[in-house]
Order: sequence, then C-alpha cells, then structure tokens
Amino acid sequence: MTTRKYELFEKAKVDAKKKSKKYLNNSLIEIKNKHKANLQFMQTNKDTVTKTENEILARVEKDYEEFKKTHTFKFPNWLYGPPKGKLFQVEVEDCPRFGDVAYVEFDSARTAFISIDMQIDFCGPKGYVDVMRYDLGLTSAPIKPIRYVLDTIRNKTDIKVIHTREGHLSDLSDAPYNKVLRSKIIGDGVGIGDTPEGGLGRLLIRGEKNWDIINDLYPIQGEYVIDKAGKGAFGQSNLPLILKNLGITHLVITGITTDVCVHTIMREANDFGYWCTLLKDGTGATDYGNYEAAIKQIKMQGGVFGWVTDSKKFVKSVQSAFKGEK
Repeated sequence: MTTRKYELFEKAKVDAKKKSKKYLNNSLIEIKNKHKANLQFMQTNKDTVTKTENEILARVEKDYEEFKKTHTFKFPNWLYGPPKGKLFQVEVEDCPRFGDVAYVEFDSARTAFISIDMQIDFCGPKGYVDVMRYDLGLTSAPIKPIRYVLDTIRNKTDIKVIHTREGHLSDLSDAPYNKVLRSKIIGDGVGIGDTPEGGLGRLLIRGEKNWDIINDLYPIQGEYVIDKAGKGAFGQSNLPLILKNLGITHLVITGITTDVCVHTIMREANDFGYWCTLLKDGTGATDYGNYEAAIKQIKMQGGVFGWVTDSKKFVKSVQSAFKGEK
C-alpha cells in the first residue's frame, strides 16, 4: 500500500469513528428524550387516572350517604345528564338485605322493558318445552303479568319495549352440536331442528310457527324484536347496539326461563353497567325450585345482578308518573 493510500485509509478510519461516535451520541440523546417523554406521559396519565378515580369514589361516597337517608337508588344525573322523560320510583324487595325495602328511580325515556323468549316453543303446546315434557303451567305463568305491564306501557308512555326470540338458522349452522345433541336426548329422539308428531314446525328454527312469540304478547308497531341464537343476547344479537342507540340506562326484565335465558341476559346487562330490575311474577322456569333459586341469587349481596319487584308495583309507579297524560 502506498503512503498516499495509507493516509487516506487512516483518515477514513478516523472519519468512520467520528461518525459512529456522533451517531451513538445522537441515539443516546434520542433514547433519553423518548424516555423523558414516556415518563412525562406516564405521570400525566397517572394524574388523570387518579383524578378520575377520586371523582368516582367521591360520587360513590355522596350517593352512599344519600341512600342511607332515602333508601333510594337515585337516577344519576351526573352520569347520564338531566332526565329526558318522567322520573318514577319503584319499590324493590329484600334490598340491601333480606327483609329490607329500597327504591330504584327510573327515567322513563331511558328505560326499556324486555320480554324474553315468550315463544310457543317455550310456553305453548307442541313447542320445545312441551316436547321435553315439562309443565307448561310454569312457563306460561308470566303471560298475564307481562300483558298487564305491556298494556300500561303502550298507553302513552315513552318506555321502550323489546322482545327477544331464541332460534336457529334452518341449516343449524349457528347451533352448537352439543346443544342439538342434548335436546335430542331429552326429547326422546325429537330435538332442535326436528318436527314433533302433530307439531307446528321444526323446533327452535327461525321462521317456524312454534318459534314465534305467542299471540297474547305479540309485538306491536314501534316495538323492537331481537333474534338470538343462544341463551344470552349481548354476544348473540344486536341488542347492545339497540340499547346504546336508544340511550337506555335502566332495564325492566321479564320472560322465560328465569334460571336460563332471563338470568343470562340479566347478568350480561349488569356487566355492561345497566341498572336491571326483574319482575318476579313476570318470569317463570320449567322447575319451580330453579325459579325460586334464581330469584334469590339476584337478591344476594344487596342485588348482585340488580333488583327484584313485581308487576303491580311497577305498573303503579308508571301510572302515577304518567297520570293525566293524553
């Protein structure tokens, strides 16, 4: 290597070291700046979370003190804004402890009455429950109380009405295999998708006569009908979207069966933050012991899924709020 080439080579090595050192320094500066920015963001976020947490705890403490005086779960204007409809209070039983009485305040415009699965398949002759040889007297018991409430709500109130129907596509592509198998076994060879002897159609299949809602409680114009493929509705239908778009905060729940679809939907709604009240005479199960147990479960822990009342108390409160409406 000539002297000139050697000098150029050495110079290139020195330049490369300088550039590398400069790049390294810049990288370190950039890393430090990013770390500093992250620390600032984390501190800001921590301050925001702490502020939000303190606000919520302050609200809870305030409402707790108010509840001790009034025994009422007041409609939280601070959370939802001013009432859009009429405020009314409904007495609920065994709250916060068994033997106690409390009240839940509703905004009528933000309240939805839900009638769950009052279909021929569950409470009518030659339907799914009938084929399984359960007592239809138990699952049809809620019909009159639900009708009583519907007649009241439909009489010039702004309370929304929602009906649900459980059922599957004709090819059973949305029906779990084990669900269909179990139904076949308990029905002695006749299960979901089959037509029983002398039946109205294929059991629990959408579009069949037995799948539809009974005439006594059939939806009218302006009411909402939710079709679901399972026991729940929040993961099996567009119910969450409808409730959100309607601005619903409080749910009044009825239907069948108490220990299955009704309980499932109430639990789901509770997890989504809805204030749920079940009308105990507006629901029924294939087994009365299960019905009683399901009601008791709701009342535990001061209302672990919501509250329990009956159709007469609810109707009385609604009528009082809308008295004189034309």
